[in-house]
Amino acid sequence: MSLNDTKIRNLKSCAKAFKVSDSQGLYLLVNPGSSRLWFLKYRINRKESRLSLGAYPDVSLSDARQQRDGIRKLLVQKITQHNNAPLKEPLRCQKKPSSLLH
Repeated sequence: MSLNDTKIRNLKSCAKAFKVSDSQGLYLLVNPGSSRLWFLKYRINRKESRLSLGAYPDVSLSDARQQRDGIRKLLVQKITQHNNAPLKEPLRCQKKPSSLLH
């Protein structure tokens, strides 16, 4: 379900914080004090991370989506560059495979 400005403005805060997702990892965290914060959730090497993009309405929905797209492009470039980078040290073989001795 993608968001629009009308849906965001009509969100009511509850006793607990809750998330409303947009797409591709972008979501809006609605806090009990009626503050609304944009976050981008992403994974690198199976580790989940999140990045704060700012508060709504200071950062609009279209701005948050543009930031999301730019960050996703950077993440893909960094991952690709990291995978193609030459090794700093040559791989070394162990002299004795200690796990096989026991």
